[in-house]
Amino acid sequence: MHLKKLILTAMMVCCAFINAQTCCSGGIPLSNNIGMSIEEKGTFQLSVNYDYNNLNTLNNGTENLNDDSRLRITHSVLLNTSYAITNSLSIEALFTWVNQRRKITQFGNENLDQTSGIGDGLALLKYSFENLIGKNSDITLGLGAKIPFGSSTETNTQGITLNADLQPGSNAWDAIYFISASKNPSFRPTLTIATRLIYRGTGTNPSYFGDQTYKFGNELQAFLTFTDQFLAFKTLISPSISFKYRDADLDQIDGFDLDNTGGNWVFLIPNFSINIAPNLMFLTRAELPIYSNVDGTQLTPTYRLMSGLLLKLKPKEKLFNIKQ
Repeated sequence: MHLKKLILTAMMVCCAFINAQTCCSGGIPLSNNIGMSIEEKGTFQLSVNYDYNNLNTLNNGTENLNDDSRLRITHSVLLNTSYAITNSLSIEALFTWVNQRRKITQFGNENLDQTSGIGDGLALLKYSFENLIGKNSDITLGLGAKIPFGSSTETNTQGITLNADLQPGSNAWDAIYFISASKNPSFRPTLTIATRLIYRGTGTNPSYFGDQTYKFGNELQAFLTFTDQFLAFKTLISPSISFKYRDADLDQIDGFDLDNTGGNWVFLIPNFSINIAPNLMFLTRAELPIYSNVDGTQLTPTYRLMSGLLLKLKPKEKLFNIKQ
């Protein structure tokens, strides 16, 4: 009996080590995809996006190890909805489906683990303060939660429960804090300069591998974005460029820091959107790492691509103007 427990413990330690060395930045991009604009009262927004995340860069700290034997790919389908309760107050929700794959190729052998299913969701309440920092400006504050809809007990083909980073869900509630600011300068009203900060205080999975606890590291993301608008062939197009900084603390098992997790990154994000109808927009963007500094040895993002559609349904105008 003691031997069985010892073997099981050794297997879990081994899995945790492999997990740490193969991925830190995979998973569903929840915090990366919130912050829909607050429109006039009664406006409903619906966005459907496909997100492809490729991790094939192995780093030790900031050093690229030039080893492509490990590959991590995440396919995500993201459904965002938002409703403007007032002109300043809105509620936003994010629902996800995810397919995650991790492949390790060594000495001619290939090991593939993958999971698919509904991922965790997110709800966010936001309030906007217009012209608080000058004309044509906006500051928005938000508070929300990540909701553990997804499974956290998926197994591989041998029936062994997979590590936390490959699970569709986390079995933990997270607190989400959101703040954004934007300004349209007077010298070019179509230009928008915006910044956004998102902090995720992660909760703890109390039943990791049945009798352990697991906590993903707290995360901070900061964005600086420049967006302009142009009219081409009677169609409105909006190119933008963003810089994103992400900082993630170390994960924890049973309250102890897990090596080879956490780090900080800087990304360049070119984005392009086009209005294909008055209330329908197509958008696409890429996320390219320009700096990575991970704790220990980890896979780090190589590139990320996203495309989707955004539908805005504004309140119907009154058909009749009844004079009193």
